[in-house]
Amino acid sequence: YKDDMGFHFMHTETFEQIALQDDLVENPDLMKEGQLVEMMFLADEERVLTCELPPFVEMEVTYTEPAVKGDTASSNALKAATIETGAEIMVPLFINQGEIIKVDTRTRTYAERVR
Repeated sequence: YKDDMGFHFMHTETFEQIALQDDLVENPDLMKEGQLVEMMFLADEERVLTCELPPFVEMEVTYTEPAVKGDTASSNALKAATIETGAEIMVPLFINQGEIIKVDTRTRTYAERVR
């Protein structure tokens, strides 16, 4: 979860809690509560160096303009879509509000529709 102090994570095996400043989290607007992340620690100091999301995350589209008849998968045209975390990414014209999509966290781009 996130609060005024930054992001808070819990180790899935030890349940140890770790707090991180915002600048240590890559693409925080693509992270939702309960999301698994990978952290790299400086062993001598047990200090977190980076916090990375998995390469792909599944997100619900919470807002986008409706699809229009004729918008197909073969179209290269894109439109803006807001996902459940509030981030905005570009998606193909055939994607509708309420659909689940896979987002590439490395490039912040649409990867595919989840069926």
